[in-house]
Amino acid sequence: MSSDFYKYFKENMDGLGLDCPETLFASNGAAIQTATVILAAIKQFGRNVTVAELIGAGTGLEKLIYLGTLRAPYYAGAVIGSIAVATGRSLAGGNSMADVLLSAQRNHLHEPWLPSVLIRWPGIYQQGVKSRKHYKHAWSR
Repeated sequence: MSSDFYKYFKENMDGLGLDCPETLFASNGAAIQTATVILAAIKQFGRNVTVAELIGAGTGLEKLIYLGTLRAPYYAGAVIGSIAVATGRSLAGGNSMADVLLSAQRNHLHEPWLPSVLIRWPGIYQQGVKSRKHYKHAWSR
C-alpha cells in the first residue's frame, strides 16, 4: 500500500466536510481498525446513535468529538468509502460503488445498511459530486 493512503483518505473525507484525525486513520490498517470500532458500537447501540454518544460510551473515538450530533452510520459509511477511495487511488487510481463494497467485504466492514448509504450518498466515494460536502448536515440530529 502506498504511503499516500492517509493523504487520499483525508482528501476524500475533507471533500465530505468530515474530520479524520491522522491518529485514527494514518494507514489502511488503522482506518480499518477504527471503522471496526465504529461498526461494533453501531451494532451495540443501533443505527440512530451519534458520534457523541459513541464517544460517551467509551469507544476511544474522542478525537471525533466535534462531529457530535452526526449519526454514526453516515460517518462509518464515509470512512468505509474513504478507505476504498484511498486504497484504489494508492493502488490503481479510482473507485466505483462495487469497489467500495468489495473493500468493505474484504476488510470485514460490510453491514447490511451500507449499500443503501452508498446509493443515497454517492459523493462518499465519488469526488465529482458537487454537494458532497453538505451530506453531513442531512445526517445530524
